[in-house]
Amino acid sequence: MRFLGFDAPLIALAFSFISISDLQHQQCMPCCSHLTWSTNDFKEWAHQGQGALPMQSALPRTYLILVGYLTDGRRENNEKLVDGCLYVKDNTGIIPCELLHFELEWLESLFLFPSWSYIPQTDRRAAGYVEILVDPVPVNPPKEVPVSIPVTYPAPAKSLLSSRIPCKRRSKLTVAGELVRLGPLFCIHHKTFFFLFLKCFTSAVWVPVLVQKPNQLVWHRVLQLGHSYTVTGLSLSSLKKSGHRMFVTGVSSCLLPYCAEQVREQPLGSASQGESTPSSSLETAEQLSDSLELGVEEERPGSTKESKIISYVGTVTKILNVQAGLYLLDDKVCLCLAYQQLLNSARGLRPGACVELIDVHLLQKPLVSFPFIVLGACLSSSVVLKNFSRLSTPYQPLASSGNLYLQLLLRYNLGMPLYLWLVSLLETFEERFSCFFGRRRLLHSCIHRNPGAAEKFLVPLLPHREEARDIYDEILGKTHQCPLQKYLTLNPPCQAPPLSAVCRVAEQKSWEGFSPSQLLSPLEAQYLGMQELNRRLAWSYCTLSAASFQPPLILLGVLRVSSRSSSLQLQDKSSTLPCVISHKDGSPFAHTALIGSLLQVENYQLVVERFLQTDFPSWEQLANLERVREKKLSVYVQFYFEDVQVLHAAEGQIQKGLRSGNSSSLRKKDDSSLTAELETPEAKMLKLEDPKPDTCRDENCQGEQSSTRTTSCVSHLFLVTQKEGLMLRNYQLTGEEDGGRELKCSFQATVLWLGRPRLWSHPREIGNLPELEETGCNGEEDMTRQEALLLFMGKSLRWFPFLHLDGLYRFIVPHCSDLDVFEKLCFPPVPTKFLSRSSCPLCLPVQDSWHLQHETWISRLTVCQLAARSVLTGMDQRISSIPEVLSNSFTGSLVSFSGEIVERTLCASPRSEKPSVTLGLQKQKGSLLACDHSVKLSVSVAPGSPAVVDVYISATYVQHLRGLLPGAKILFQNLERKISRFHNVYCTYIASSCVSIVSLPPPHLPSSGPAGEASSPSLVFLSNLQPHLQHLSQARILCHLSCVLTLSLQWVCSLCSSIFKEGRCTRHSPPCPSHIGVRQASARVLVEDGTGEALVLCRNQHVGAMLGLSPPEWEALQNCVQSRGRVSIQHGEATGTGCVEEPEDVIACYLRSLCRSSLISRPILLDFSLDRKPSKILQPALLQLRNFRCGEVEFVSQVGPQLSLVCLNVEEVEQDALRYLNSERIRRIPSHCQAGATA
Repeated sequence: MRFLGFDAPLIALAFSFISISDLQHQQCMPCCSHLTWSTNDFKEWAHQGQGALPMQSALPRTYLILVGYLTDGRRENNEKLVDGCLYVKDNTGIIPCELLHFELEWLESLFLFPSWSYIPQTDRRAAGYVEILVDPVPVNPPKEVPVSIPVTYPAPAKSLLSSRIPCKRRSKLTVAGELVRLGPLFCIHHKTFFFLFLKCFTSAVWVPVLVQKPNQLVWHRVLQLGHSYTVTGLSLSSLKKSGHRMFVTGVSSCLLPYCAEQVREQPLGSASQGESTPSSSLETAEQLSDSLELGVEEERPGSTKESKIISYVGTVTKILNVQAGLYLLDDKVCLCLAYQQLLNSARGLRPGACVELIDVHLLQKPLVSFPFIVLGACLSSSVVLKNFSRLSTPYQPLASSGNLYLQLLLRYNLGMPLYLWLVSLLETFEERFSCFFGRRRLLHSCIHRNPGAAEKFLVPLLPHREEARDIYDEILGKTHQCPLQKYLTLNPPCQAPPLSAVCRVAEQKSWEGFSPSQLLSPLEAQYLGMQELNRRLAWSYCTLSAASFQPPLILLGVLRVSSRSSSLQLQDKSSTLPCVISHKDGSPFAHTALIGSLLQVENYQLVVERFLQTDFPSWEQLANLERVREKKLSVYVQFYFEDVQVLHAAEGQIQKGLRSGNSSSLRKKDDSSLTAELETPEAKMLKLEDPKPDTCRDENCQGEQSSTRTTSCVSHLFLVTQKEGLMLRNYQLTGEEDGGRELKCSFQATVLWLGRPRLWSHPREIGNLPELEETGCNGEEDMTRQEALLLFMGKSLRWFPFLHLDGLYRFIVPHCSDLDVFEKLCFPPVPTKFLSRSSCPLCLPVQDSWHLQHETWISRLTVCQLAARSVLTGMDQRISSIPEVLSNSFTGSLVSFSGEIVERTLCASPRSEKPSVTLGLQKQKGSLLACDHSVKLSVSVAPGSPAVVDVYISATYVQHLRGLLPGAKILFQNLERKISRFHNVYCTYIASSCVSIVSLPPPHLPSSGPAGEASSPSLVFLSNLQPHLQHLSQARILCHLSCVLTLSLQWVCSLCSSIFKEGRCTRHSPPCPSHIGVRQASARVLVEDGTGEALVLCRNQHVGAMLGLSPPEWEALQNCVQSRGRVSIQHGEATGTGCVEEPEDVIACYLRSLCRSSLISRPILLDFSLDRKPSKILQPALLQLRNFRCGEVEFVSQVGPQLSLVCLNVEEVEQDALRYLNSERIRRIPSHCQAGATA
């Protein structure tokens, strides 16, 4: 130490030697060591390093002495590998190192390192590297250099590059010059090389030199821009494809510092001036900001821009993405090194390090969503590390192999805007799903086959590959061309945000510009009372597609199923999104093999259900949003399975038949697909269950763990014959105490066991369907059939979305060898002493650890299973048609049918509902509708079909039923068929009912309100309606208005519906506090169309249209009635209807004269529906004789009974339109109907 100039006694007391091996294995935290520094010197050094990043701590000081050899290679398999990096080695190990200054004579010499820092990797299992802060002290004396060398300068050497003399005839050459450009290190096809450019001292002529010998790669660490060097042993060479000519080093080439006294010129004759290199000035952060401000003013959006080449010095303040080569300088400039190869794994580029960038491209706003200015380093740029970081910041190595960022960049030759967008997508993708599958599997890249999930997602989004990047032309070309030269600000073509952001944006869009008045027609809203008005506002929805977002939104998520909500979900690290999945062919979704798979959906419907709690007294206050007491939302997505792309299968490869919808192909899985699922039931449960709220989500998405338990399993095949919906039930399982009963959410299914339980030594041995195939060989009598009632509770509720009628499923009990496992768990549905029939199926509670596997459907059995299909014939449930359900001859009490929802409305629950059931369901969490509401679904066979049946579902059931939207086709199972006192057929959803989504609503349907719009009704005759009254939904007639029988105008209290008069409610016992009234109107008119008569009930705004009043006249008339409270008139046959006239009232006199005038009797176009609640129930009657007089002639004709209709719309008819409609109506009606019309 004394020989080297250090205070040996002091160092011996404070410092200790450390070997390379101990440094790598014992030192886990970043540290630094300074032999000659005092404590104050170290504190000053550390304080200066914290200037750029005051929140970071400085490197802690250790008192260690490091001694070792500097070398340029490491040994692998007893061979020295040279990659252009430097290492420190001793007899215990070798470690990479970084130096700010290096001399060639230091190579393979023993050094003492007085100041150094050790930086371990973020991954503790890998070794770090050493940063040499000051020049090392050599232990051995330095080597001597040659005295005099003949050299050729670049100007005369340039002529040799353009000479036609073959390169082989040239002798070795020594070139001296100033280093004006230093290319980065390349490794192509396992060969490492770099280019350097020497410029003449007296002119701008430069020549390229290719350095590719392994022992010369260390030159890259020695060379410094602006310094002069001499390179010996050069020969001429050219590239085969491009023809570029250059000088190439040989085995005997040497790099020497240029010294004018030690060289002599070797002339080669005249030389051409050649090309000059672009010069650039060095800019600081402040100067760069000034130039950027000027550049923004000249920027023209939408036009191709050319990047500016600058030089810059800055401090690394943050690592944006080390694998993508993105670093933040001075908190405002992004440095992109992805277009260069960083063969030293980005060592030294830690926060706090100072870098000098030479000839980098400045790109302003390359991506709309990117917040920083970008400096991009191309192959002509130089990145020089000026100072190491003094902070204790971690080292994140750049992975050169398997780096998906760089592979896609090179494969598709991406420009900077596209690359930054690619990085943002990949970052979000990795953050969302790495906890489920692991980063390595997620970002796995393979050019030829089996790409990873991220690559499957990204590649279709990238543009078609342009011309491949020519790195040699980029470096050696006369004019500079690189991917960073020109760019266009990119608006991202699509986005894939986290599911939490998707839900948040969907909620924002559902409230943007929302007003309660949008849900109601103004003409209809002014006649609604307070209770009905607020009920109409309580439930609405809107649907969003990918195009509803800018840019279009792609949904990504892991398919899960929640046992708490019994619904399918898309899940990522941020949140979950409930989903409804259907098949385009109408078959139910039952692919249990997809659980835990990563799905991508681009064609979908994002549904936002709005739930409002309001207390608007009338329609005039709808603009006052203070009346909205509570707002809640429910967001879910629905899509077709055919629009799904599986990015990562949880159980190995999904068969192609899965994508084509052939469910039978699910039986032909790869042997290892089910193994991964069943060998670790804990991991499988993890895939099925959504994380609990009180647990860390990262811990819940860990990979599968190995299990030491047995791999044998027991399976049992069964057919689903009936399925009931989710509800609260009071099941009491065996072993439970009577006092602890409480309602539990559950569902049950009746199944038929097929064959007997089977034992498998390993899950991969489970055959296609051996139970059915054996039946086909041995005959039908060998089929063992036994019914069972499966009870699903707790975590087994997760199978609810997958279990469907006519499906063949298999229960698999993992880690089990007992064939009686199913029989042992069975118990009778009622106590044995009450069991009257031995054929009653036994109950089997489904265990949480059992796995359900869908096999196929009855209709898709193969040829060898046809015998089994004949045995199962008749086991499926009968599906009726809507006309059959409406028919008077239908006798069943439970019905199943499918149809399309025409309209969805919210109404009051029927008073006949049992209070005990309502009370029990009201306690259930998650219900967003009040329990005194019911949902009324008007269902028809198809839009415009006359057969419509109403289905009533209690609001307490609706929370489990997603997708009940107008336009959706629904399969209803086991509804209760009822007949009202008016002989109307309707259905109710009961405990044994179930609903399945057959097809989704068309995307073009309006979604602003809770009800869908029906198509334009057809034009009919009244005489043709009588046989179809039971099936009629709505129709249109061209008729003549004969007379107005009754007319009533009144104002009622919005709160209690009593008469509202002179600004207050007239109810006295008890007094009503309301001061708001609502207008109401009703009339009964008589119409005929030449084939029959009908009594039409008109309400509210249709009364004014029937009277022929304009909107201002109708408004003025209703305002006049407000001071009177009520005005009624009656005419002719209407006696006894309950209308009381006030003969002295002026308004009554006006209305009476209006109804008797000729203005009323006119042709109209009437849209109507059947009056399902007439004042008197009409019974079919025979034709009656009626007298008619025309002038002095009297006629007698047969007339059918009057129909009772409800007015839906009234339109005036002009003469030209009347003639056209008459001709169209007659032309469309068959001849036998025309004969009946003229009889």
